[in-house]
Amino acid sequence: IAESNRDALGAGLGFWDPLGISKLSFWTLSNEETIGYLRHAEIKHGRVAMAAFLGFCVQSLDVVKGEHTFLPYRGYVADVTPQERGDNTPS
Repeated sequence: IAESNRDALGAGLGFWDPLGISKLSFWTLSNEETIGYLRHAEIKHGRVAMAAFLGFCVQSLDVVKGEHTFLPYRGYVADVTPQERGDNTPS
């Protein structure tokens, strides 16, 4: 079903399913419903990843990483990268 429903972007690549997951039945769903579920999950996770990257970029701005009147959390260190901020955050 997915191979016959190619869009313009994926027409040259074909349908990639190395584990054969699209042929399985998830929660007693039909094959079409399983493929729809997997597509929906991929879009959802892609959006979460884009939002996470946007948050990473915002943390790199001077307004966010600079000095604050009130410390956002215990152990805050100003003017560090997001990676260093993660290492400095107490657990």
